[in-house]
Order: sequence, then C-alpha cells, then structure tokens
Amino acid sequence: MIDSSDGGEISEVFTETTQQSFTETTQQSWFSRIGGALTGLVIGLLLMPAGGVLLFWNEGRAVQTARSLTEGAGVVVSVATDRIDPAREGRLVHVAGTLTIPSPPQDAELKVTAPAGALRLFRRVEMYQWLEESRSETRNRLGGGTETVTTYSYSRGWREGRVDSARFHQPEGHQNPQPRWVSRSWNAENARLGAFRLEAPQINEVDAEQDIDQPTRFIGQDANAPRVGDLRVSWRMARPESLSIVAAQTGDGFGPYATRAGDALMMVQTGRMPAAAMFAAAEDDNAILTWALRLAGGLVIFFAFWLLFAPLKVLADIIPPLGWLVGFGTGVLAAMLTLVVAPVIIAIAWLTFRPLLAGAVILVGLALAFGISRLRRGRVVAAPA
Repeated sequence: MIDSSDGGEISEVFTETTQQSFTETTQQSWFSRIGGALTGLVIGLLLMPAGGVLLFWNEGRAVQTARSLTEGAGVVVSVATDRIDPAREGRLVHVAGTLTIPSPPQDAELKVTAPAGALRLFRRVEMYQWLEESRSETRNRLGGGTETVTTYSYSRGWREGRVDSARFHQPEGHQNPQPRWVSRSWNAENARLGAFRLEAPQINEVDAEQDIDQPTRFIGQDANAPRVGDLRVSWRMARPESLSIVAAQTGDGFGPYATRAGDALMMVQTGRMPAAAMFAAAEDDNAILTWALRLAGGLVIFFAFWLLFAPLKVLADIIPPLGWLVGFGTGVLAAMLTLVVAPVIIAIAWLTFRPLLAGAVILVGLALAFGISRLRRGRVVAAPA
C-alpha cells in the first residue's frame, strides 16, 4: 500500500454507485410454518420470565444506585489539588483543577503526535470494502403457505472496522481483507490533576471528540479511485483544560469507592464541576437508564406474548385476509397484556425494594378511589326523584 497523505485532506465519502444484486425466492409450507410457530411458542415461554427478571432486577439496581449516590453525596469531601493528605486514604474525595500533561499521546505506528495538552488520542480507521444489504418481501399464499422474495445487494464503500464477508449470502467475489491498521486510542503518560496522578480508568472516561490539525490520511494507490482494502485514517483527541473527579483517594491517585449499598463510585467530568452537580448528573443518568431498561423489559414481554399467539395467526393464514385480521388482533392483545403484566412486575419490585414508597402510592390510590366513590354516592343521593 502507498501512503498518499501528502495530497491534503480527503473528506469526501466515496461510495460506488454500481451495485450487484441477486434475488432469491423461498417458499414455506403451512405445516412448516406451524412447526416454526410452535418453536416460537416455546421461546416465548422462556422470554416471558426473562423479561420479568429484567424488570425486577432493574428496579433493584436503580434503588441500589440511588442509595449509593445518596451515601456518596453525604460523605464526599472536596479537597485541594496542590497536596495529598494521607489521612484521607480510602475516603471519597472530590477533586477539580487544571491538568498537567508533560507529554501528549502519540500514534507511533503512523507517526502522529497529539498537540500539547492532549489527554487522549483516538485513531479512526475506515476501510473501503464490500457491503451487503438485503430487502425481503413476504406474501401469504392461499392454503397458509408463504413466499419470500429476498434481494441481496452488494456495493463498495467506507466502513470503520472490517465487515465479515464470510457471513454474506454470496461471499464469492465479495471478500474483504484484514486491514493493515485498526482503530485504537492512546492516553497521555504521567498526566496529573494537581498532585494527583491520573491513570487509564479516569482518562478513558473522557471522550476524544475534538479534531486535531492532521489531514485525513489515505493509504492505497489512488484516493480518487479507491479499491477494496484501501484505508482512510483520521484522528481525534480529548484536550480538556481541567477535570473534576469523585473517587476514593488511593495513594497519589484514585480508585473506585465501595459503598455500603454495593456499588463502586468513580465519576469523571471535564471542566470544574462541584461535587453536588456531579452527583445530580449521576442521578439523572440513573433515571434515564432505569426507564431505558423498563422499556427493554416491556419489549421482551411484548415479543414473548407475540410469539405465544403466533400459532393462531398461522392457523388463520389458510385464508390470507383472515390471517391478517387475526395477526392484528393478537398484536393488540399482546400490547394490552404487556401494559398489564409489566407494571404489575414493577409494582411487586417496588414492594420488595421500595416498600415505604410503594405503600404510600397504594394508600394515595386507595384514598383517591374512596374519595371518588364518596363523591359519586353523594351526587346520587342529591339527585331529584
């Protein structure tokens, strides 16, 4: 390969417009579909408790994290960066200050050094390679069978990493080679936050999102006519002027702080951020993760119900319009059952992990129900004969 970076920055995304397409038609009998639906039913029976376990575990995880953050916020101590107090060994400390970086990180393989003050250097390697796309269309046939027409399209374009061409539907003539270089990152050595030493667990928390003054490098024969296996390399860096860390003081550095609730606290933010703001941000992240996992658990339960009802749709597919109606109805039913089952599991988890809060919610609900019933009864009594 030839390094042709001297020609300047290559920023355009070159993708070959000519595509190779192959169409495959497969048919599945009604009896085969019934067998597949029954297999799906078994999978649904396994996914149902899996979704419930995920929802239940998530509530316990959220409570544990919340307790750990509350504990940490109550014991953390903000300390100066100019010296290390041995008396605080193992204690949870908050440190915010200016970074000192004697030598920036470098990509020795391709001879690129980050500018002064850079904490991390990230190399992104894209390879010009074969890409596969597939598009399928399934039609029901009278009698319950199906016919699926799948079109596989092959084109060449830039993609980070290597696409495994062995998994292509038609790998012949579409082989992707192993790239000579791969994406990776480097950290600055001997970086310090005042008197505190920074190591990989803290540095890796800082995202390398800033471009460096280094042109994108093309490795190949001709940048205007790339071939499969050619590479395009670019670099980014993290160059924060200051850093804020909440962690256990360990020697002249930092380590995770073990809470009584069972978590290990270590938070890193760019800039000078007060400890209270860092804990507030962590609480927000915990809430977002909790809702994301609730959604994931709900989707698992919905898919389980959908698989349980799938045999009904296949049975009705003997007459295609009837199969569509049954499929729509079972989909609605699966959604309704999910909206019942998932909240019940979450409520049970709350009773286990948050009994006081769950009890308060139940009492409020009972009070509202009692108040509404009394109001309606009063209106009935007051109505004229």
